[in-house]
Amino acid sequence: MLSVAEALKLWKKTDWTELAKAAHDMRVQMHGKKKVSYTVFRIINYTNVCKIGCSFCSFKNTKQYTLSLKQIRAEALKAKKQGASAIFFQGGVNPNIPLDYYLEALELLNKNLGFPVRAFSPVELFHIAKDNKISLPKLLQKFKAAGLSSVPGAGAEIMTARMRKILSPKKLSAKQWCNVMSECHEQGLKTSANIVIGSSESPEDIVEHLNYIRELGGFQSFIPWVFQPQTDNFPIRHVTGVEYIKLVALCRLFFHNIPNIEVSVLGMGKALGEVALYAGANDISSVVLKERVMRSQGIESVEDAELFIRNAGFEPVRRGINY
Repeated sequence: MLSVAEALKLWKKTDWTELAKAAHDMRVQMHGKKKVSYTVFRIINYTNVCKIGCSFCSFKNTKQYTLSLKQIRAEALKAKKQGASAIFFQGGVNPNIPLDYYLEALELLNKNLGFPVRAFSPVELFHIAKDNKISLPKLLQKFKAAGLSSVPGAGAEIMTARMRKILSPKKLSAKQWCNVMSECHEQGLKTSANIVIGSSESPEDIVEHLNYIRELGGFQSFIPWVFQPQTDNFPIRHVTGVEYIKLVALCRLFFHNIPNIEVSVLGMGKALGEVALYAGANDISSVVLKERVMRSQGIESVEDAELFIRNAGFEPVRRGINY
């Protein structure tokens, strides 16, 4: 197992090709030479009202809305016709939504329409519990009974005190984020984690963030992301392909306790996605049938996903939302 100091040294001193080769060898040991997985889900952003106000997010900079249950049903039925096998249900932190709305939406999607539901984020869960004066364990029990099966790792970005102040001072602290995810694990909910680079983070910030995730444990997958230009008041820097591939490789080498490393073709594009599959990644994240937050550079159908994986030299395996 790599120490923090060793990981930092690899990041600073080791050529990306060496990291990529070592990570690919580890990926082959864990998953074999040929299989690359993907899934197909439909994102339903149920509201864009958000009281957090992160500087890098443009999600809220549109006409405010909160979908009705009728609208959610219509979106989900459309997704079923398009071949989606799961729903990703996520929105802003909207204090005006009552608890029953979430429960009825989960029951509609899971019990009525038969979709596995991946929903909310640690930030949403924390504030839903707080705004409705209910404990987090009790909230998660209610959500799980209503149909929630997994929780994404959104809202982490980079969990160091320095970067939290820069990126999202009104979001959860690293400790709070980890506490929410720990409680999700206690309740038997599957989770993922991620990192987002491309602002003013240092190598030390990156490795410290990875260590938070590794020490908490219990995650099924990890996804390296890159900030995309969304607002004028949040400066981002260009992340080179070499830097992104180094990050993917380091994640594979560092996370002995996370089996799946996903490359976001949605955010990084197909060319880098192919390289990442030879640098430790074993999953191309997902075919996203609709997305309001990110500008898609990726794959928009099952046929596209399988062709991309085959062209990269692998065999496609369609997985469930929880692997």
